[in-house]
Amino acid sequence: MGLQEFWFLIIAVLWIGYFTLEGFDFGVGMALPILGRGPDGERRKRVLLNTIGPVWDGNEVWLLTAGGATFAAFPEWYATLFSGFYLALFLILVALIIRALGFEYRGKRDSDAWRRGWDWCIAIGSYVPALLWGVAFTNIVRGVPIDQHHEYTGNLFTLLNPIALLGGLMTLTVFFLHGLNFISLKTTGQIRDDARAMATKVWVVAAVITVAFMLIINVQQGSIWSWLSFLIAVVACVGGFLAHLADREGWAFTGTFLAIAFVVASLFFALFPDVMPSSTNPDYSLTIYNASSSHLTLQIMTVVAVIFTPIVLLYQGFTYWMFRKRISVDNIPPAQDERDLATV
Repeated sequence: MGLQEFWFLIIAVLWIGYFTLEGFDFGVGMALPILGRGPDGERRKRVLLNTIGPVWDGNEVWLLTAGGATFAAFPEWYATLFSGFYLALFLILVALIIRALGFEYRGKRDSDAWRRGWDWCIAIGSYVPALLWGVAFTNIVRGVPIDQHHEYTGNLFTLLNPIALLGGLMTLTVFFLHGLNFISLKTTGQIRDDARAMATKVWVVAAVITVAFMLIINVQQGSIWSWLSFLIAVVACVGGFLAHLADREGWAFTGTFLAIAFVVASLFFALFPDVMPSSTNPDYSLTIYNASSSHLTLQIMTVVAVIFTPIVLLYQGFTYWMFRKRISVDNIPPAQDERDLATV
């Protein structure tokens, strides 16, 4: 394996980490207006937010690292992607910003209207990226119009094609399901029961959309490795659903975690060795070879990654371990006693 192949693999792993971890963050945000209803709604919402409160910002580091690694290892890919997908990525960035503001500011005032406004910011800031990430990755894998200068020649509506929108629906429903499984794993009482009941319905919808989308992708341009990853994802999904029916929340969450991981892996296997195929002319496609940095740059990056990656993984693993216990509305004090979102 050369350094170009190695860094393509690393970037794939970073995106897998982002989608599997930030995916349940998005799912919890999407579930907030639904599971947070009722006479005890405010305390239920604070339970939901506390399930991801210690980890949501750490999960976003995977996105920053994936973007930075792409910029350093494959600058041509980064330049074409971020210039061509500028508006779509801008919408994702705005959504992530208002979502982060919602986490930070909803508890700063003792006002129902104030909190409701920020709750919708969190929900919208979860729905929009969950949809648009699927749209973006579908277009990356299937190819977009790129000219001989490696410049994107389409527009936003070029990206919003039927197959890409199906990919967006896949990530939207799968992240929602992943979040419901995380809520079931992290809570007790009625909110856990409600999340489990909703997950049963969403599971079927998410599975049908995912299988339909992945069959289209793999039939069109799949390889033996992309097909194998897809089949593993199907097995993980079925196993997770059976665990869900058996009230084994930990294994159910593991099932959706692995399903997301292997779906993303399947997309990267289908993409390789391209990084942005050209639908205009295959000769204009960006590959890991014509889009990469110099050999020396990749060598330096490899040394840095080998040193610091284990440290980051250990730290994030420690965070999840420290905040592993379940919570319920009984753990949430009245809203007027809590003005800092650190305890939401």
